Amino acid sequence: MRALFYQPACGISGDMHLAAMVELGVPLDHIRRELKRLPLDGQYSIEAKADEKRGISGTCVTVGTSEQHHHRHHSQIADMIKSSGYKPDIERRALDIFERIAVAEAKIHNVDVATVHFHEVGAIDSIVDIVAAAIALDYLDVAQVYCSPVEVGSGYVDCAHGRFPVPAPATQELLKDVPLNYGGVEGESTTPTGAAILSATVTHFCPPKHFSPTKTGYGVGHKDFERPNVLRVALGKIEEIDETKTFTTTNNTTNTTNTTTATNTTTHFKIEANIDDMPAEAFEPLLQSLFTAGAGDAWCTPIVMKKSRSATSLSVLADQSNVNALADIVLNQSTTIGLRILPFEKRILPRETLHIKTSYGDVTVKRVVQPNGLTRWKSEHDDVSRIAVNCGEDYQSVKQSIDFQIEDYLRKQPKKDNT
Repeated sequence: MRALFYQPACGISGDMHLAAMVELGVPLDHIRRELKRLPLDGQYSIEAKADEKRGISGTCVTVGTSEQHHHRHHSQIADMIKSSGYKPDIERRALDIFERIAVAEAKIHNVDVATVHFHEVGAIDSIVDIVAAAIALDYLDVAQVYCSPVEVGSGYVDCAHGRFPVPAPATQELLKDVPLNYGGVEGESTTPTGAAILSATVTHFCPPKHFSPTKTGYGVGHKDFERPNVLRVALGKIEEIDETKTFTTTNNTTNTTNTTTATNTTTHFKIEANIDDMPAEAFEPLLQSLFTAGAGDAWCTPIVMKKSRSATSLSVLADQSNVNALADIVLNQSTTIGLRILPFEKRILPRETLHIKTSYGDVTVKRVVQPNGLTRWKSEHDDVSRIAVNCGEDYQSVKQSIDFQIEDYLRKQPKKDNT
């Protein structure tokens, strides 16, 4: 599976991102040709050249424009992109990046998204950087995008509304719930444009596992810092690991069917979100939706957040095939505006499912083999509960009787090789 890995150890800006994409093999002529769809012909130029920072060589891109006044409404830019005839994926990503910036600005200035007035990101060079990012990412056609912690810099930055500590307010808002590094360099190293590209593109804000890089691009920035001002992006493949190997056998007796899963250590993902503005009743349908969509597990934990606010930490376990779908459910069906996706390794014991006849009828039993070779088993709660209801007896008495019969049956079975 094709994947990208961003390493913004010295931050990210729109031109650095474009330069790294060119280094990874996206033809600059292709980007120029696609950008001509925008109604900006003759109002900008794009030049790329070999460059280096502190001994690290790469490509530096300069987007030039003679524009003096660059205040544009979000709706103006959205209409511009929609009317340019781009492929659906390019249009969707470009609109998504600008939408995220608009939402961040609306929150900062306490205005409606529709009325957001862009300043720096409304300039032609920023429009070019963002649409070019959508074009390049469509060209690379990757399935997963990873990113290590983002360096934001230190000091102060001059914004349209005054002087603010680094990062700029929009950058801080766009990178909410994202691992950040502060103070690695003097000055602003991550711009709102760069932050918005990451926000709309990255699927996992963590280093990948089982990643084989095939090509690396270095996007050289225009500023000089005490460390190499380059954005490194690697293109490669994520190794897809078979999560289980299943072997099915049938016992000679007609009342057992065994399905054994081989021991394996696999990579899974944990989706987390801290939620402090959602009613408790809303979590039940959310959890049900997650289980229906294939969550391995999902649960809620009471927590205390800043200012001693009571909140709930939602946790969801997913595998590679459905992590994005489950993350979408959390974002669509809860009030959170961000989440964390953390990879982890899961070790699974060999297990088998048996259907054992008892005096009450068939009961499902799950049995696992421990590393020391010993086994342990458990009767299925749903079967025992159903039998207890049908018999009109209490659950504990029925379970005790059923488990006694299962234990007696298993003790009489011949030992088998679990390897």
